[in-house]
Amino acid sequence: MKLIIFGSPNSPYLRKTRIVAAEKNISVEFHAHSPWTKDSLASTHNPLGKIPVLILEEGRTLYDSRVIVEYLDTLNASPRLIPAEDTARISVKRWEALADGVCDAAVAIFMELQYPAGEHRTTFLERQKKKVIRGLSVVAEDLGSRDWCMGSGYTLADAALISALEYLEFRVPEVVDWRAIHPNLAAYAERIGARPSAKLTAPPRRGEQVHQGQTFNPDVA
Repeated sequence: MKLIIFGSPNSPYLRKTRIVAAEKNISVEFHAHSPWTKDSLASTHNPLGKIPVLILEEGRTLYDSRVIVEYLDTLNASPRLIPAEDTARISVKRWEALADGVCDAAVAIFMELQYPAGEHRTTFLERQKKKVIRGLSVVAEDLGSRDWCMGSGYTLADAALISALEYLEFRVPEVVDWRAIHPNLAAYAERIGARPSAKLTAPPRRGEQVHQGQTFNPDVA
């Protein structure tokens, strides 16, 4: 089955889906695409005009990232990144919701800071920063000294969390120095960020280009 996913290489939501594909050993053709351009295809494939979007072989589309990762996890029996057992599944999805919520606030901050300094909504920015800070505090407390967010191995929770942590560092490092405040998250990020799936999907450095039609194939990564 040929799968195509498109979105911004800087998006933590897209990254989460690509990490899942890599961990599941699923080949996905990745197209770098912004929903903000005049010729954006986002609305063509998603009535909400948002990314990421996964295009299936028969032309059907899936969105948003939480639906895409659910689908990808069904394609290979092993490894399962979303547990089948109800209690464990809800726990993993809670981790994902928390990590995605931190990303939501971080993206809102980044977008607000694109306006001239005199036009920033100070109250709005402070509200979003508090969401990030509170979210990370809960994440750090729940993680404790464990190697994984949930259980005894890598799950969707870890894919979502590393995407959120590194997005904060990449886009809005001035919001919170989470490595200094939460040493356990710093140690976790060093370990999880060193996995091939995380390295392969890391946001591009300044000046780097991500080419259209790049095949995201973990077998050759």
